Amino acid sequence: MKRLKLNFIIVAGLSFGLLAFSAIREGGIQGRISPAEGASQVLAIAGKDTLRATVNNGVFIFSKVKPQTYTIMVKANPPYKDSSVENVAVVDSATTDVGEIKLLQ
Repeated sequence: MKRLKLNFIIVAGLSFGLLAFSAIREGGIQGRISPAEGASQVLAIAGKDTLRATVNNGVFIFSKVKPQTYTIMVKANPPYKDSSVENVAVVDSATTDVGEIKLLQ
């Protein structure tokens, strides 16, 4: 009986240890800027973390993003105005598509 309890404790301890060291699954954020030449840089901001992505043919992609909620800031080129999208949620191993962000003049 003591041996059975000891085996159970060892197995339970190893199981919890493996869970503690499991890798954090990262997600991503993607979207499109309209007009395509309206911006050259996009920021993803969460707390003190700021990620930067370039705009290529109107498309931006953030990869290896920690799961949390972000604000997407589009730094516009003149004559367009900066724009933002709030509450963009990233979950484990998924890419969040914010769709098309239309810039105003």
